[in-house]
Amino acid sequence: MDDLIKGRLGGADGYDIRCIIEGDSISGRAGGKLHGKDIDLEITERGVQGSVGNDPVKIELDGGELRGNVGSQKLVLRGVDRVTGFMGEPIVGWNVVAQQTGEHLSGQLGSTVLGRPFEMELGSAPGWVGTLVALVAFYALEPRASVTVNR
Repeated sequence: MDDLIKGRLGGADGYDIRCIIEGDSISGRAGGKLHGKDIDLEITERGVQGSVGNDPVKIELDGGELRGNVGSQKLVLRGVDRVTGFMGEPIVGWNVVAQQTGEHLSGQLGSTVLGRPFEMELGSAPGWVGTLVALVAFYALEPRASVTVNR
């Protein structure tokens, strides 16, 4: 039987997230049929790769941290059940904190004022997978998450 990750990013004015885990593949959708993006990820021996919408996702395990990119944004995640990290650049970016309790994951992207809370039901997936799916959905659907800063 396939496992299901489902949840919500951003509360009442946010987005639904729904993904199926089949073996090492995670596929699903963030948002609705009209305003949404497909998520297609694969867990590899070295990390996670795939796409969200038309943007690539490539993250590798490096010294106990997941490091890489979701589209144009840098990403660093640490932990399994209690996940912390950062997405973006130092000035324009989002802190990430999430806690898994059983099959439930709750977390926050960014500050409590300008950030987005998220709640996920994980099935048997670990907390870091749910956190990564929430970050990918955030990147896909929040216009400010995919903006790059020119230096």
